[in-house]
Amino acid sequence: MSADPLFWMLATLAAILVGMGKGGLPIVGMLAVPVMALAIPPVTATALLAPVFVVSDMFGLYSYRHQFDRRVVAIMAVGATLGVALGWLTAARVPDWAVTGAVGVIGLSFAFRLVLARRAAEARRADAGRGVFWGVVTGFTSFVAHAGAPPFQVYVLPLRLPKALFAGTNTVFFTYLNLIKLVPYWALGQFNPGNLKVAAVLAIPAALAVFAGVRLVKVVPDLLFFRLVTAALALISVKLIFDGLAGALG
Repeated sequence: MSADPLFWMLATLAAILVGMGKGGLPIVGMLAVPVMALAIPPVTATALLAPVFVVSDMFGLYSYRHQFDRRVVAIMAVGATLGVALGWLTAARVPDWAVTGAVGVIGLSFAFRLVLARRAAEARRADAGRGVFWGVVTGFTSFVAHAGAPPFQVYVLPLRLPKALFAGTNTVFFTYLNLIKLVPYWALGQFNPGNLKVAAVLAIPAALAVFAGVRLVKVVPDLLFFRLVTAALALISVKLIFDGLAGALG
């Protein structure tokens, strides 16, 4: 695997996308696993990129250490912990395609709701009940199908956080989520020495790309940023729906 030029080209691109995502651009970060899946099986791609996500998380955490909503992170972290535990317990029983398709439907319906709104809705308060619920969904879907961004955005976008605060909250929350996923992933045998060596190399471009993502968040206009996030949510959700259908039919 490591001697294939195509693999290294796609793996490096995926690592850069991971880093830019951790820099505050979830728009591109969600593309990393699909890009890697062009060269290797999706499950292998996810396991290989997991340590890269964690390393780039550390750089993203440093960049946004003063710019995140502590209440949102705390509320969703409670739910996400429960969601990861639920995913671990049901990993062998719940088909990936079912979760993938369900997340796609949720994300797409929410994106349409945002697009069809005639006027900007009043900012919603970060209430604990709704936050814990979507935290559980985010943790579960992230663990089982590696698709935690749509349910996260369903809860956070209506809060209408400022752009930098939204990016920082996304980065800090998923840093926590990716860290707590490592133990069950390891227990389920998703890591091996070969993958860890490749991940160590890919962590370098991923770390550098974090700062490129932080820079882009600063220069992209607020309205354009949130329109891109909404568009990315819709496109990713469509892909998840198709992936779910393909899994059900396969």
